[in-house]
Amino acid sequence: MEFCPKCGSVLEEKRSNFGCVRCGHTVKSKVKLGSSEKIKSTQEIGVVKEKDTDVFPTSPNTCPKCGYKEAYFWTSQTRSGDEAETRFFKCVKCKHTWREYK
Repeated sequence: MEFCPKCGSVLEEKRSNFGCVRCGHTVKSKVKLGSSEKIKSTQEIGVVKEKDTDVFPTSPNTCPKCGYKEAYFWTSQTRSGDEAETRFFKCVKCKHTWREYK
C-alpha cells in the first residue's frame, strides 16, 4: 500500500495512474498493493468442567432428594410480571434441582 507524500492518505487507482483522493496529488508509477497475515494455530481446546459452572450463591436449604442442607439458588420470572418470581435451587451435593413458588 502506498500513501500520499503530502497528506498521508491512501493512494487509489485512477484511470492510468494512482492519486490521492484528499489532496489530488498523482503518482505515475505503479503502486504495489499487498497484505499479509500470520495466524498462530493452537492445539489446546478449552474444556469447561461441571464444577466451574456452579457460580450461584448458596443458601441453607434442605434437598428433598438426599437431605443435604446447602443448595445453590437463582430466581427467574416464569409467570406474568405482577406475580412473584420463582426461586430455583440446586443441591450442592447431588445436583438435584427443584423450584419454590412464593
